[in-house]
Amino acid sequence: QVQLVESGGGLVQAGGSLRLSCAASGRAFSTDTMYWYRQAPGKERELVAFITSASSTYYANSVKGRFTISRDNAKNTVYLQMNSLKTEDTAVYYCYARTIWGQGTQVTVSS
Repeated sequence: QVQLVESGGGLVQAGGSLRLSCAASGRAFSTDTMYWYRQAPGKERELVAFITSASSTYYANSVKGRFTISRDNAKNTVYLQMNSLKTEDTAVYYCYARTIWGQGTQVTVSS
């Protein structure tokens, strides 16, 4: 069964950091672009960042300079390092690749 499993979410104070992980299983994802999305309560799901198979990256303007996406193909895992967190970063964060969504991990940033 092909699946993506996120972890690393939690409660953190504003200004703090978290690192999310997305572990892929069922097949290799080394040739796929891997995405992180997030969805805050009452809002649409939005793209946060992605990383291509060649490790080129893209970031939404709202997280540029604070978040870093990376991948470890040997571990079939993609990461999202989140620094200088703001209350507006509170959301469920989802990993996505080639039609497969993870179940999401909750990130809550308190003021």
